[in-house]
Amino acid sequence: MNRNDVTEKIITVKVSKGIQWADVARKVGQSKEWTTAACLGQMTLDDKQAKVVGRIFGLTAEEQKWLQVVPYKGSLPTPVPTDPLIYRWYEIVSVYGTTIKELIHEEFGDGIMSAIDFSMDIQRQADPKGDRVNVVLSGKFLPYKTY
Repeated sequence: MNRNDVTEKIITVKVSKGIQWADVARKVGQSKEWTTAACLGQMTLDDKQAKVVGRIFGLTAEEQKWLQVVPYKGSLPTPVPTDPLIYRWYEIVSVYGTTIKELIHEEFGDGIMSAIDFSMDIQRQADPKGDRVNVVLSGKFLPYKTY
């Protein structure tokens, strides 16, 4: 058994029972974005959170312990993603990455946007021409320091 086995079991149970990530998140007490990432093996749950997820997905005590192990982050199987939706994000960074970098540096200075001190919000935005995906990424600015 390993963390990937637990992730696959979670996904299998989610599909078979029609579970929604937002419902899981409410029970865990975290955002749907963070909770989904945790259930997909990208975040570490504490003991209480792991027990809640364990009850929802019928996980054994051993499987719940895997949810509490610091994961190897990065879940894509190939350097360039092949899934069309994930590839669009890769395309966004390829096309707009230098623009994002330039504008962050102009506004904040030399540094990075944290992916650790970070939050994300994904919402459906109704539009008569076709619903839109609204994604807000918020990361703490971390300036490079001199030493």
